[in-house]
Amino acid sequence: MKKIIVLVAVFGFAAAWQGNAAEAKEVYARDCVKCHGEDGKGQTKMGQKVGVKDFTDAKVQADLKDETMAKSIKEGLKDSDGKVKMKAYGETVTDEEIKGLVKMVRAFKK
Repeated sequence: MKKIIVLVAVFGFAAAWQGNAAEAKEVYARDCVKCHGEDGKGQTKMGQKVGVKDFTDAKVQADLKDETMAKSIKEGLKDSDGKVKMKAYGETVTDEEIKGLVKMVRAFKK
């Protein structure tokens, strides 16, 4: 009986993780791709306009902290003049989706 419970828990966790990854992918496609691009390089018209970072660059990845990325997604980013560079998504994206987005950004590293 214990083995069955463990197996159910493992499969449940795996299904939940797959769901979170799929949700993050949908959020990225909906909210992030227009600036960061499908490949994470930021070579879109809007990405170049606001100067987004190339998430495939190992140095950029090394300089990014997961907590900083999560905060940026939640609260947005402003330039030194206070102009919005990236809007805040804290009202429309869950904490689990944010964790998934951070994992997606990490996966762009080459």
